[in-house]
Amino acid sequence: MRADVLKMAKNDDDGDGDIGVKLETRQKTKRPPMYKVMILNDDYTPMEFVVHVLERFFGMSHAQSFELMLTVHKKGLAVVGVYSHEIAETKVALVMDFAARHEHPLQCTMEKE
Repeated sequence: MRADVLKMAKNDDDGDGDIGVKLETRQKTKRPPMYKVMILNDDYTPMEFVVHVLERFFGMSHAQSFELMLTVHKKGLAVVGVYSHEIAETKVALVMDFAARHEHPLQCTMEKE
């Protein structure tokens, strides 16, 4: 814990008229847990579609997207980003909805880091 100077007190408890410093301790703020967003391989989603998803929803360049798509293809899955819970949840939902609208079985999941 750390103590911060909050304000100067004009009247202190002992009545001598001196100006005192009031200290309060403040709890250190914890960072929120982070979540890995992963894309899973399947035998039906075209590789070009996966590249497009990575570019569109994760802001990757074409070269980065292509390289990560190959990782997904070879290893079965790949981490595409690490985000706070709300952002990870939103990205997973956007990818899943986009894949469903284009009739591809692409799966995107998240797990706590």
